[in-house]
Amino acid sequence: MSSIAKRLASQTAIYGISSIVGRVLTYLLVPVYTAAFAPADFGIVTGLYAYVSFLNVVFTYGMETTFFRFANRPGADRTQLYNQALSLLLLTSAVGTGALALAARPLMSLLDVPPGQERYAVWVALILGLDAVAALPFARLRLAGRARRFASIRMASIVLNVALNLFFIVLCPAVLAGKYHLGGLQPLVAAVYDPSMGVGYVFVANLVASAATLLLLARELLDFRFTLDLNFLRPLLAYAAPLLVMGLAGMVNETLDRILLPRWLPVGYYPGRSSLAAVGIYGACYKLSIFMSLVIQAFRYAAEPFFFAQSTDKNSPATFALVLKWFTLCCAVIFVAISLNVEDLGVLFLRRPEYREGLAVVPILLLANLFLGVYYNLSVWFKLTDKTYYGSYLGAGGAVLTIALNFLLIPIWGYMGAAVTTLVCYAGMALACWRLGERHFPVPYPALRLGLWLLLASGLVGLGWFVEFAGWWPRHLWHLGLTAAFVGMLALIERPQKATAQ
Repeated sequence: MSSIAKRLASQTAIYGISSIVGRVLTYLLVPVYTAAFAPADFGIVTGLYAYVSFLNVVFTYGMETTFFRFANRPGADRTQLYNQALSLLLLTSAVGTGALALAARPLMSLLDVPPGQERYAVWVALILGLDAVAALPFARLRLAGRARRFASIRMASIVLNVALNLFFIVLCPAVLAGKYHLGGLQPLVAAVYDPSMGVGYVFVANLVASAATLLLLARELLDFRFTLDLNFLRPLLAYAAPLLVMGLAGMVNETLDRILLPRWLPVGYYPGRSSLAAVGIYGACYKLSIFMSLVIQAFRYAAEPFFFAQSTDKNSPATFALVLKWFTLCCAVIFVAISLNVEDLGVLFLRRPEYREGLAVVPILLLANLFLGVYYNLSVWFKLTDKTYYGSYLGAGGAVLTIALNFLLIPIWGYMGAAVTTLVCYAGMALACWRLGERHFPVPYPALRLGLWLLLASGLVGLGWFVEFAGWWPRHLWHLGLTAAFVGMLALIERPQKATAQ
């Protein structure tokens, strides 16, 4: 592997450790949620956070990528750029938070949530505003290569969020019930805890953590000066507009299934389950694809500023090809290993048996997220050539495909149809991005070779799922053998290639 690619791997590792450890801590809340809340209650959390993912794109409207692009231009005044961009984000976040808070009741109605719980949507609006303001200070840290500070602040926020969840959802009910010999704490708990709030404490914990994040970013905010110059901002907004469209389309592809599922699922499709319960089951199983998402998220934190920094290097196409190759192969190993052991993960993390009814969607979602990571790699060509409108076209095409396939498949296959739609959408976007990139920014990607590896990985997963063995040990040995076979073939075939690349 080249020294440049190794540097990217090092940066990815720093971001990745914080991201993986932090997300794993968050993921450990899944057993807490699935033990404490019925699927219908967890459906509220799943549904609202689907809106959070979607609206987060609206609140930041591509300013992070725009900041990276303009900060790396020759002669760029990074201080002025930071002040102008953050000033605009502050203004639009305040307006967006207020508008969303006013629309709390209609938003909750879309999830079929009965009246009286609008405060959840208000808290979500505040979370969105705080996170949007924090986005640019975080981007500034990434641009400066201060991965450790970035990671430490992210970790502190996540740890606080997890601690508050455990306090309100686990400890407080236990104290009031007189468990663990903690009866002496009952007066204190009674003063701060309201049992009727239920899943509301999930949003309260997130809100407190988001506010604490801004406090931890005080150093990056102290030298900020509010200033708005439309002439200065006009080219930034022109660059960001296609990214906003692309981001919205991406969120349609990523989260719309959990928004559409309760609307398009036929009544009684899952006997004994409401549509909101189906959303809760699907959302809980979706969490099991987090391991692929962790790798993608860590990679994106490091890769975006890296790709822009390497854009003027004559060897950048070969570097980009090498990065995609090893990214895809690593993700293929994750796909095989998790898909073949998802039943055990389900027992471990999904505490109520009803949540484990949807485990079959996990391999499909893992593969879908793998293709999403490939797409992020391939999208470098339209960002470096300032042709971000192609990203809008690709995202919009994926969004249309997502809506159409969800409309067709959810009534037939339920949440399995939503998972298949996600896979088809991301695979199609990756393929289209690769073909367009060959024309506008040629990179020698080993597309056929990687495609064969993914085909082999999918075949082994299918073999593991459809060829069953009775008994725990035979089944595990079978799955372990398939995983080891895939890793062994990768090591045998790709290791000489790696040595040659050096």
